[in-house]
Amino acid sequence: MTAQPSHRAYRGLPPDERRADRRQRLIAAAVAVYGATGYRHATVKAVCAAAGLTERYFYESFANSEALLVACFEAVVASVGEEIAAAARAAGRARASRARAMLHAYFAALQREPHCARVFLVEIRGVSPAVDAAFDAALRATGAMVAQLLAPGRPSDALLQAGVVGGVIHIALRWIEQGYRPSLDEVSDTALRLGMVLAR
Repeated sequence: MTAQPSHRAYRGLPPDERRADRRQRLIAAAVAVYGATGYRHATVKAVCAAAGLTERYFYESFANSEALLVACFEAVVASVGEEIAAAARAAGRARASRARAMLHAYFAALQREPHCARVFLVEIRGVSPAVDAAFDAALRATGAMVAQLLAPGRPSDALLQAGVVGGVIHIALRWIEQGYRPSLDEVSDTALRLGMVLAR
């Protein structure tokens, strides 16, 4: 008789939840490793060691390193997006106040989590067409989200959204290169001049 796979809970968690937990551990470890050494210098072995898992668990969740990089990027995008949306809701209805609050939340997240910032802005670029496609999809989604938060119900302009989001990203890249200078308030105000294009 062929042995059937066990579906018993381990440490109180069923198998599906354990797999999900291992996947999240690998993503968190990869963000830290990629942020410290760069994606191109990282290895699966190093990521697994940081996660406290063996390499067989890596391939349980990811086909290859590129798939993990995309998952890391998407996790960072989702986390930053939640902070931006929360800041917009807390800022009230005035468009200028909302725009500034959203930008302040964005730059604050980058400054607070430099490893995430590196994955979000630097390591994702130029790896492969598949990774570039994930980056482009995230930019489109972010632009749509920001436009909706700033001017709900107004017709969208995808090209304008792409220009504003891309411009803010370039400001962020230069800011990071300069060691997070000028101050958080100053960089937010600088980006606000561009961000207000979507709020008009």
